[in-house]
Amino acid sequence: MFGLLDFLRLAMSVFIILPIVSLIREMGYLIAGKIFGVKEATITIGSGPYFFKFWIFEVRRFYFMYSWCHYDSLERDTKIAHIFIYSSPILANLFVALVINGLLANDLLAHETFWNQFVFYAFYFLLFDAIPMYYPDGQPSNGRVVYDLIRYGKRSDFTRNDPQIDTKPEEEE
Repeated sequence: MFGLLDFLRLAMSVFIILPIVSLIREMGYLIAGKIFGVKEATITIGSGPYFFKFWIFEVRRFYFMYSWCHYDSLERDTKIAHIFIYSSPILANLFVALVINGLLANDLLAHETFWNQFVFYAFYFLLFDAIPMYYPDGQPSNGRVVYDLIRYGKRSDFTRNDPQIDTKPEEEE
């Protein structure tokens, strides 16, 4: 039976755990990108209308849904660089999930329910990031981009063109 405690766990997962796991994923892109000379990187957390920006982080009104890392240029723009950059969010979530899982296995973390859910969502993101597929909107998964780079030597890509995603306050335009 789905009770009040289950609803609170779900709310915690959606509003706390998912955004943090998503941020870890995007930090994977950023760290790998910095290694290869990314210029003007921005990490967007959420979707919908623009909410606020702090340093390189842009937060959208629905902060718990979607995220992406954007950069203007790459100093060392090679196939290997792109393979590493597109693999990095998978590796970032894998690393964090394995570390937390190891800490849980050795009874070094309190609040086991929270951390179990955290590890679950980290592996959830990892799984859907690693499978080489196209999402229903036509966007390739990172696994698909890496697969295409290795197999065909070219990057499959997708450009977001959603008017609601690009909405910013009028004073900033």
